Amino acid sequence: MVTALYPGTFDPVTVGHLDIAQRAAALFEKLVIGIYELPDKNLLFNTQERAQLFHDAVKDIPNIEIKVFDGLVVRFAKEIGANVIVRGLRSGTDFEYEFDMTFMNRRLQPDVDVVCLMTSQEYKMFSSSLLKEVARLGGDVRDMVPDGVVTALSEKFRKNT
Repeated sequence: MVTALYPGTFDPVTVGHLDIAQRAAALFEKLVIGIYELPDKNLLFNTQERAQLFHDAVKDIPNIEIKVFDGLVVRFAKEIGANVIVRGLRSGTDFEYEFDMTFMNRRLQPDVDVVCLMTSQEYKMFSSSLLKEVARLGGDVRDMVPDGVVTALSEKFRKNT
């Protein structure tokens, strides 16, 4: 069985993330969505909220599971038995970053490979940072995030004002 890991902060999950997750789930027998716990990073949603939002968005895909992790991605991949890390690419900038990261990961864990999936064109410009700013300013992000995230963003920004 080939298990793949799709890691990220997913603060919050976007339709671009879902696009990559759905396509990766079709390629691999098991896909683990790794929600990266970053206690020092200023995130809008806490780790459990991010995990729940992603879980709610993929609950109907039977070969996807959600796990929280910290530390090195390649170490977590080995812990869960994943021999592939899935990454989504939106642009050349993403490629440059992933290119460098892949060589470092390969040096640390040679038996874990990386598969990069190009984001579908309609999601190319979506980023969690950008959509959070749009939502904070009262813009409509319904076409950028799953339904549950729209509600969660509204609640967060209502509390923060």
